Amino acid sequence: MNRRTAIHTIATATAALASRDLVAQAAAPAVHKLPPLGYDFDALEPVIDAQTMQIHHDKHHAAYVAKLNEALTQAPDLAGKSAEDLLKHLDEIPEAIRTAVRNNGGGHANHTHFWQVLKKGSGGPQGALLKAIEKNFGSFAKWQEAFSAAAMKQFGSGWGWLVLRAGKLTIETTANQDTPLSTGGVPILGVDVWEHAYYLKYQNRRADYLKAIQDVINWEYVGTLHSQSAK
Repeated sequence: MNRRTAIHTIATATAALASRDLVAQAAAPAVHKLPPLGYDFDALEPVIDAQTMQIHHDKHHAAYVAKLNEALTQAPDLAGKSAEDLLKHLDEIPEAIRTAVRNNGGGHANHTHFWQVLKKGSGGPQGALLKAIEKNFGSFAKWQEAFSAAAMKQFGSGWGWLVLRAGKLTIETTANQDTPLSTGGVPILGVDVWEHAYYLKYQNRRADYLKAIQDVINWEYVGTLHSQSAK
């Protein structure tokens, strides 16, 4: 084999390897995926309209997932970690992508939780969860008032939460896509108070949205989260 043939052979092999790698990268599944909503877009009518649900899930949530995956390409060692795990250990995330993971990982985890805590006609809390609410807030009605008041006061975009922290239920709020997971809490109920969650139907009337959404909270699911976390 002469020198020219050898160079051609090496170049051809290198190109083939590079092409194979590109194909493999393109075929590799995203680290995080948009979960299905789990019900029809109009399932929560008239509390939340179908158009809001579709845009919220298919556009907003999908964008958080895409941007989270984009950030994580800079830290392949984090592949396989759940969004919740990333958010619990933000101090371990490389500084260059920490804010992106905080914002978009939070958006992904918070919305994944949100879709599951919504269900039409699920009644109110029962059993151990109801007793815990009554113990910590006096009554379920008082909890409803306190929760809505806290979420109403959250300035700008953010979330209202019912959190299990150190064995006690607390009402908390976070800005933007921050989550109690990052401060050692266990969120068992989160309500999105970003305007994109309600603006098409309620415009600037956040109070009306917060009152109405009480009718579509999946208390069975919240109760399951409480029982699992309280162990």
